[in-house]
Amino acid sequence: MSRLTSSLAVVWRLAAPYFRSEDRWAGRGLLAAVVAIELAIVAITVMINQWNNRFYNALQERSWDTFVSELLFFCALAAAFIVLAVYQLYLNQWLQIRWRRWMTSRYLSHWLADANHYRMQLLGDSADNPDQRIAEDINQFIDRGLTIGLGLLNAVVTLVSFVAILWGLSARAPLHLGGSTWDIPGYLVWAALLWAVVGTTLTHLIGRPLIPLNFRQQRYEADFRFSLVRVRENGEQIALLGGESAEKARLLDRFGALMGNWFAIMTRQKKLTFFTAGYGQISTVFPFVVVSPAYFAGVVNLGGLMQTASAFGSVQTALSFFITSYRSIAEWKAVVDRLDGFDAAIAAGRAATRTPETIAVTPRPEAGGIATAALDVRLPNGRPLVTAADLDLPAGARVLVNGPSGSGKSTLFRALAGIWPFGDGDIAVPDGKTVMVLPQKPYLPVGPLAAAVAYPAEPERFARERVAEVLVAVGLGGLVPRLDEDAHWARMLSLGEQQRLAIARAILHAPDYLFLDEATASLDEPSEAALYRLLRERLPGTALVSIGHRSTLDALHDRRLVLERDGDGHTIRERDLAPAQ
Repeated sequence: MSRLTSSLAVVWRLAAPYFRSEDRWAGRGLLAAVVAIELAIVAITVMINQWNNRFYNALQERSWDTFVSELLFFCALAAAFIVLAVYQLYLNQWLQIRWRRWMTSRYLSHWLADANHYRMQLLGDSADNPDQRIAEDINQFIDRGLTIGLGLLNAVVTLVSFVAILWGLSARAPLHLGGSTWDIPGYLVWAALLWAVVGTTLTHLIGRPLIPLNFRQQRYEADFRFSLVRVRENGEQIALLGGESAEKARLLDRFGALMGNWFAIMTRQKKLTFFTAGYGQISTVFPFVVVSPAYFAGVVNLGGLMQTASAFGSVQTALSFFITSYRSIAEWKAVVDRLDGFDAAIAAGRAATRTPETIAVTPRPEAGGIATAALDVRLPNGRPLVTAADLDLPAGARVLVNGPSGSGKSTLFRALAGIWPFGDGDIAVPDGKTVMVLPQKPYLPVGPLAAAVAYPAEPERFARERVAEVLVAVGLGGLVPRLDEDAHWARMLSLGEQQRLAIARAILHAPDYLFLDEATASLDEPSEAALYRLLRERLPGTALVSIGHRSTLDALHDRRLVLERDGDGHTIRERDLAPAQ
């Protein structure tokens, strides 16, 4: 019982925010309309049950006039049912897309806000495949949730409506066994209840393993799809290394896990279907078995028999909702668990910035540069990485950062950019000043080239002539005619061309602090020097802080900082630049 209560609490926590959001009135109105239509459909079902009595009595009595009038009445009910069913589907789908749009926007905001997606990866990302959770799990949560919810509503209202009918019919058609009449109040209701309880209990015992199996299946499907995307994204490197056989083996291994879990689902569903299919077939004739003795004893006529069987079937179907919907409920429960886990991972990523031991990035109201105080950068597991007790990076500085591989240079840049919370100490950033970090491999979104150059701003922010001029300045003049071309630019451009494009992006944005994490390492030395001179010329007030290993970089900077081994980590110290050659 506590597990059920906990699951319902999770469902409420996931679903309720939409109906309290800015789109709440549209959502509430559509949900109310869908529910009202469902209740109207149940009312039509009740009227058809009463119609059964009159129609079959007319057949038994060979009453032509009654037969025709009842056919016309049925046609009216059928027409109303068709209209209601069509508009229920239409309004249901309208509600789904509005609800999905709101939840997708909300999850994207929570996932992407303040580099939370990055921290989630650093923490191990217990919520695997966020892309699937946002793209598929939200859709299934809403779609299946509405289907199951409306089905449950239909079952409850049908049960309430037909129990009273069936109770009255039990009195008019008492139980006949062995030539004797047994006066058991509401015996038809108790028979339907007992039949449904037995079926529900056995269904749950057989089908319970489907919930964790479906949870794992969704994960394996997403892992396999992600691996396929990775192969596509890294096709050049795989081809150069001749790694096709290794990748095929890796993909088949992923698919093997998917297939093994699928076979387990197949086996469990086979057992469940054996039972539910048999239960359904027996349920078709079970009402007639219970009521037929009264009919053959002459206590009820044909119309009464058909009405009683119909009412019994409606009550039994309502009570058996759990049986008929068990597979859908199991799959939906897995989706709910995945979204709940995604919420927990998002919350953990946020909490990483609020723990007592975390790096605090605060605005610095007075004039000055970026400064650190007792900064101790650590790995997520707490291991020391870089100590920068009182680092000072004034406006307009030209600073080169050196150190052995793995000493934490890139992580220090991440901390200074405000996306690495692990450690303690303070980083003061001048209020209103902008910071941009250029990694060794730039990120280029799929789309028009103009959008890739302007990223993360919209391309309309910069005049087309300005974008073209900057591309020419960084040596990419040949790309100017392709500014409006949609393409996967990370695949089409060499790494050197991508780094030139990133420099063009920095010139357009003109940040106050530009951190270059080996951002020109794929260029030859003369090209690298030319780009640094271009940055000095176009961004005279920008502080340039570079990570690099080439000795030729010394002449392009005014200061040199070196990360040197100190115990388990590294300490940053000021060192002289190499003399110009």
